[in-house]
Amino acid sequence: MTQTLFSGIQPTGEIHLGNYLGALKNWVDLQNQYNCFYSIVDLHAITIDYDPQKFQEQILNSAMDLLAIGLDPKKSCLFVQSHVPEHTELCWLLNTLTPISELERMTQFKDKAGIADIHKKREKINNLIKKIDGKENKYDQINLLLSELKQFIELDIENLKKAKANVGLFDYPVLQAADILLYHGEYVPVGQDQLQHLELTNTILRKFNNKYGEYFKEIKPIIGQGARIMSLIDPTKKMSKSLGSAHYISLNDDTETIKKKISKAVTDAGDGNTMSVGVKNLFTLLELMADKKTFQKYQKAFDNNSLKYSELKDELANAIITFLKPIQEKKKKLNKKQVQKILNDGAKHARRIAQKNILEIKKRMGLV
Repeated sequence: MTQTLFSGIQPTGEIHLGNYLGALKNWVDLQNQYNCFYSIVDLHAITIDYDPQKFQEQILNSAMDLLAIGLDPKKSCLFVQSHVPEHTELCWLLNTLTPISELERMTQFKDKAGIADIHKKREKINNLIKKIDGKENKYDQINLLLSELKQFIELDIENLKKAKANVGLFDYPVLQAADILLYHGEYVPVGQDQLQHLELTNTILRKFNNKYGEYFKEIKPIIGQGARIMSLIDPTKKMSKSLGSAHYISLNDDTETIKKKISKAVTDAGDGNTMSVGVKNLFTLLELMADKKTFQKYQKAFDNNSLKYSELKDELANAIITFLKPIQEKKKKLNKKQVQKILNDGAKHARRIAQKNILEIKKRMGLV
């Protein structure tokens, strides 16, 4: 019997090369090995600021991108999360088993709520105060402390918006657990940053099994083997839409946009024969986008100190344009009504399974 796999993607804008090479390319491969449920997780997406007027368009566009890269509705169940209300029902049931302390330690929540940065800055200030205490010449230390306090105030102001984090953002991992467990998912493709959430899912299911009898199986991660693609402008950070459009290449970017973005990519000089993070990022993309012979040509030029970054960027831009062309052409051929039907059919299939499983879960909990 084919084992079940669940994964989801938020409809928060355009899918970029980092998304595709880091995870979504793997989704296409996995649908040939598992019984895959792929969801556009709109309920997760509304935990942060979004435009309701554009939301349905974003959901449909995400579905079209997924179909364009190779997701096959004959092999996988593709659906919108909110079209299967059992997700939120199971989330509430699992909330009754989830300790608040487990959610409070979730790194992603602390990052999005701005809590982690504030804690780090407070610790630094406390350490400076300890250094000042008892020293005769305190002038330099006090100036340093004042500088840190100024930064701390600025950080507090910056995080006022983040500090308004809603309950949905806090409860995000429980809904994520419900997404997986609703279909008795056995495998979930994840990056390292999602492992903590998956561990929480297993904690919750163990609590359920201990209280209501063995029902759920432990979830196993499929650690993504995809490339880690960095921002074009700030290669110390992952490629992300939240950084701004100059930082990423969208699957939908046209020829001129791609050339312009790559031309402005950071190529800081490295230390001796060591590649800088910016240059390394471009070489990573070139290796994935171009043929082996082309990659080796530029690698050799770098090793010989004869590499011209302008030539590397031109080659990479053309390789990306060529790579994305069939994806973009496939998307243009998709009919919106046809895509909506695929999502509706996917939701019907998902609901049949979800309704059956939620009924058994409620029976075990004494609710029916």
